[in-house]
Amino acid sequence: MIHAMNHIIASHPQSSQSATGIRVERVETLLVDLPTIRPHKLSVAVMNGQTLMLVKVTCSDGITGIGEGTTIGGLAYGGESPESMKLAIDTYFAPLMIGQDAGRVQALMARIGKMVKDNRFAKSAVETALLDAQGKRTGLPISELLGGRRRDRLPVAWTLASGDTARDIAEAGKMLDLRRHRIFKLKIGAKDLRTDIAHVAEIKRALGDRAAVRVDVNMAWNEVEAAWGMAALADAGCELVEQPVATAPGLSRLVRRFPTALMADESITGPESAFEIARVHGADVFAIKIEQNGGLFNAQRTAAIADAAGIGLYGGTMLEGAPGTVASAHLFATFPRLDWGTELFGPLLLTEEILQEPLDYSDFELTVPNAPGLGIALDEDRVAFFARDGFARKSR
Repeated sequence: MIHAMNHIIASHPQSSQSATGIRVERVETLLVDLPTIRPHKLSVAVMNGQTLMLVKVTCSDGITGIGEGTTIGGLAYGGESPESMKLAIDTYFAPLMIGQDAGRVQALMARIGKMVKDNRFAKSAVETALLDAQGKRTGLPISELLGGRRRDRLPVAWTLASGDTARDIAEAGKMLDLRRHRIFKLKIGAKDLRTDIAHVAEIKRALGDRAAVRVDVNMAWNEVEAAWGMAALADAGCELVEQPVATAPGLSRLVRRFPTALMADESITGPESAFEIARVHGADVFAIKIEQNGGLFNAQRTAAIADAAGIGLYGGTMLEGAPGTVASAHLFATFPRLDWGTELFGPLLLTEEILQEPLDYSDFELTVPNAPGLGIALDEDRVAFFARDGFARKSR
């Protein structure tokens, strides 16, 4: 992958001032297109595949780090796409990084933050790569760089999003038999409200007490629909409703009105937005996503706000591949409480493996790697095979 990625190489006048003596020498990016096991239907998009934007940071001590940026449905979910992340990193991030101290991750991310507005997903990918390199350098897993893990395994929910009730029931039954998942989240909001409620109720009846059922509306409802829908979902046995409406004030008007938990997701874009939701008591649970927060450190700060406010935590996903999933797992492993588990099933939605050793999903949980950095190794041949055309190179 070293030669497969677009990259920028340069010297920098501040190189000699690197406090650790270790500098960023090269920043490379690559788009990888991977097929999914089935269409994944959300209220905002239908996904028939997933594109990973991989970034590789090579340092003057020869150590490299890997990060990932991924979105749901290209630009359907938000303002960044894998293609835009690649362009931003190649054009704007890399010149700010090259020659800078690779060992002081937060200082380097602060430098990027001053010169690059927004671009939270791209920032998350770069920060992950820097932390992966720092972990390899120190011999520590990323979870230890973030303060130390409290658990080695994480419960993982599975999203049922085929759009067909019978198929979703069969899929859930298979997951239970395989002991892979016993928490299921249903993607709703694209269909008529009553149709969606009937879909959820039928699945919950079929699964009974064998599994928990939750729903994600992806902001598709207005407040009147949400009020009716949450009451009906509670009656159907649904234990959690994720982001039924778009705004934080809307969430606050719905929270605790129904015997089902309300979770904020898209409304959380970093610590500042998390604080505002906590201040108005706008959610029972926060979905923590490293990309939406702009990186692992910001996501950690968001989780601390939730913890201080008595808000539950859920480890969310942007349907990342293995690098992004593992980065999230390292962070979630450090949380004091993780009452609502995680949704780190992204790699299981893909038909192709890009790691030398697959992640360990067993007994309803994911094992957090214990090797230095992310603790994973890419299969370079597989990555190259699925890489989008290009292998073009930029140098400076």
